[in-house]
Amino acid sequence: MSPYDIFIIHMSWGTSGKARPVLAFMVNNKTVNIYRITSQYENKSAAIKSQYFAINDWALAGLKKASYIDTGILIELPATAFKGKPPIGRLSDSDKRRLFKFLS
Repeated sequence: MSPYDIFIIHMSWGTSGKARPVLAFMVNNKTVNIYRITSQYENKSAAIKSQYFAINDWALAGLKKASYIDTGILIELPATAFKGKPPIGRLSDSDKRRLFKFLS
């Protein structure tokens, strides 16, 4: 697993949850910091949209439709949550550079 890999993992909240794409952002032996990826953008508030980073090369990243990285919350998960789950893709070099600038 490397930074900028994209995975599908089960995310839970309360008593429900769903499988969703996530971006591995910071990786070490024990934990992985991730950002959630969403395709929902149009009906969000301006404040939320300002935290969403558009993935230009979403198809190359293994995603099925235009998607956004929700940079509002960096989530820490145990590395074991990814055990046996290969990445579906990774951010292109162009999107990596753009994300770095977006976060700066």
